[in-house]
Amino acid sequence: MPETPSSRYDVIILGVGPAGLQAAIHAARKKARVLLSGRATASNLYRAHIENYAFVQGVKAGEELLATGRDQALGFGAEILEEDVIKTEQTPEGEFLVTTESGRVFHGITILFATGVKRQGLGLARERELLGHGVSYCVDCDANFYRGATVVVTGDGSAAVHGALTLSKIASSVSLVSKDLDVGPALREELDTSKVVLHQGRTIARILGAERVEGVMLDDGTELHADGLFIERGAKGAVELASFLGVALDPENFTHILTDRSGATNIPGIYAAGDICGPPYQMAKAVGEGCVAGLSASTYALRRKRERTPAP
Repeated sequence: MPETPSSRYDVIILGVGPAGLQAAIHAARKKARVLLSGRATASNLYRAHIENYAFVQGVKAGEELLATGRDQALGFGAEILEEDVIKTEQTPEGEFLVTTESGRVFHGITILFATGVKRQGLGLARERELLGHGVSYCVDCDANFYRGATVVVTGDGSAAVHGALTLSKIASSVSLVSKDLDVGPALREELDTSKVVLHQGRTIARILGAERVEGVMLDDGTELHADGLFIERGAKGAVELASFLGVALDPENFTHILTDRSGATNIPGIYAAGDICGPPYQMAKAVGEGCVAGLSASTYALRRKRERTPAP
């Protein structure tokens, strides 16, 4: 489907989470024409509860925060399309075409990736259903909600061990379930001398509980009581669209986009912000990076427009 004049934007933002919304607010306030593409329910913030964001008192539902951000972005003139982008291309002029799931094509002077990361789950029955009701993919985000509780962490790498050690200072009891633990000797020693109970060579076969997590069953039939289950298997960024355009990724895992302090990637006109740029996976970081990248992308786009506008 060919693009039309109404499908031309200065800044196209992929992702409507905190980074994307903040980027849209700042870009739109600079009078750039902004399109956001994505679904709020895909944001990791949507089912989260936030209590560590400055200037917001108490525990706030992520869904509520996203709705407020959406209203702000729309109020400043940004447009929101609740569709995922399935294809990205660069034009001979160095600008960009994006195709959404409905086949619509949009032209952008710049693209800003704020798609977040997809947490690697266990693929267990009711895992997603219990997200926010005892299942968590982020110790840094949710540990404080389990103060004095009994929790289980699962994973084989340093993220799982660090998470278990962090929780051991907050929760009353911490179990780490690991099929094939692979960490350095110093971290392993710290784990061995902690109060974390290690179930090595085991995996979680089932999550127990109806309305919220009440425990887990291991693959050998052992049942562990738990108020919370933290799945710390690392994170995989939604980077395929960016890498297709030649955007540089982190050289170790190829799961995050590399940017400079302005939010710019190695490809002129392409910016990124939020979780897709790497940890820590915190709303405060996403909002801050969204602000910077939104200002940078809109400044770049508006300058390009002025340069190609004939003098009177």
